[in-house]
Amino acid sequence: MWSWLPGPLNIFILLTGLFLIFLVLIQRGKGGGLAGALGGAGGSSPFGSRAGDAFTRLTIYVALIWLALTMIQVRAIQSTAGQIQAQGILDRGR
Repeated sequence: MWSWLPGPLNIFILLTGLFLIFLVLIQRGKGGGLAGALGGAGGSSPFGSRAGDAFTRLTIYVALIWLALTMIQVRAIQSTAGQIQAQGILDRGR
C-alpha cells in the first residue's frame, strides 16, 4: 500500500538533516560559532539581540520534524517489508 513512500521520505530526511546541520553551525555559541571562525562579527547579529532564541526555537522545530520523518520512515519500511514477506509466503503456497 505505501511501497512508494520510503524513497521520497529518504530525500526529505536528508534535506531536513542537512538544514539542521546548517542551523546548528550558524548558531552563536560560547566560542562564537562558525560565524566567528569565518571572520564575521561575533557580537553583532543581523536578526537583532534575540537571534539566539529564534535560532534555538527553529532548531528545535526542525529537529522534531526530522525525528517525526524518521519514525514515519521506519513504519513505512516495516510495512513494505511485511508486504514483501507476506507476498513471498503466498507465492510459496502455489
